[in-house]
Amino acid sequence: MYQLTKMEITTHTIHNISIAEISAEGLIIEKEEDGLDLLGNVYYQGFDRVIIHAKNITPSFFDLKNRMAGEILQKFSNYRVRLAIVGDFSAYKSKSITDFMYESNKGKLINFLGSVEEALTKLSQG
Repeated sequence: MYQLTKMEITTHTIHNISIAEISAEGLIIEKEEDGLDLLGNVYYQGFDRVIIHAKNITPSFFDLKNRMAGEILQKFSNYRVRLAIVGDFSAYKSKSITDFMYESNKGKLINFLGSVEEALTKLSQG
């Protein structure tokens, strides 16, 4: 039986920009479909900037070989929904994921950041 983790959406408004911060006690994204459901949920609610905590994402997301991260993040990009994943990424040591995060952080759409404060700053910029 599939147990749906209750998630909470906190709205941060900076410079008239609404940013959704998603939080939960457990995992929100365990498989690709969960990421797509999350995208649809926040998009439907009118958000185009989202913060999610890395602790709420399955560790397998950060293994690029299974393509989960690529598929989910591509959908966020396609819908032009800016996403900041916040947390401590020091456990992910593979060159592929560290390079991926580094390259993502050069752009505006997908960012891997250390704190909610950093994410709010990044997402509130034009």
